[in-house]
Amino acid sequence: MRIGVISDTHGLVRVEVFEAFRGVDRILHAGDIGGTGVLDELNLIAPVTACAGNIDDFRCGPAGETARAEIDGLRFFLVHILDRPSRPRPEVLTELRRAPADVVLFGHSHLPHDERSGGVWYFNPASAGPRRFDYPVSVGIFEKRRAGWRARHVALDARSEGALEKHMNQLSRR
Repeated sequence: MRIGVISDTHGLVRVEVFEAFRGVDRILHAGDIGGTGVLDELNLIAPVTACAGNIDDFRCGPAGETARAEIDGLRFFLVHILDRPSRPRPEVLTELRRAPADVVLFGHSHLPHDERSGGVWYFNPASAGPRRFDYPVSVGIFEKRRAGWRARHVALDARSEGALEKHMNQLSRR
């Protein structure tokens, strides 16, 4: 099982996304979609579950402010604005108490993140849309192996490879 994770497309589906997501079974979009055309394009690759972001006014076609998906036993909660894994927004904590999740996928910061805290796996694929500052342009891949699930970031251009390393888990370093 392979799951593509994307966020902050801001209306742009780069051609590199099609290569990065080749063979994925599902796509999860963590907001700032930038229009239903993005969802239509991603649905050409695999079925999409998405939450909307602040540029979408937290509504974009079928995407609302949050979303959930259970895929092969892994429970995902999608929210665009998390704040920090060590200090999630109160609304996120309330939602996780109501219905626990194994993974919280988020966006908004455009910063890559892959960290486990308090029994929850927090993952931000960074931005796949227009480049911002010196941040990476990337997506994420979750893969189920015999030993369990693993996740990785995939840089969408050469410049982003170093930027992934530079900015990884920066939200926990501030």
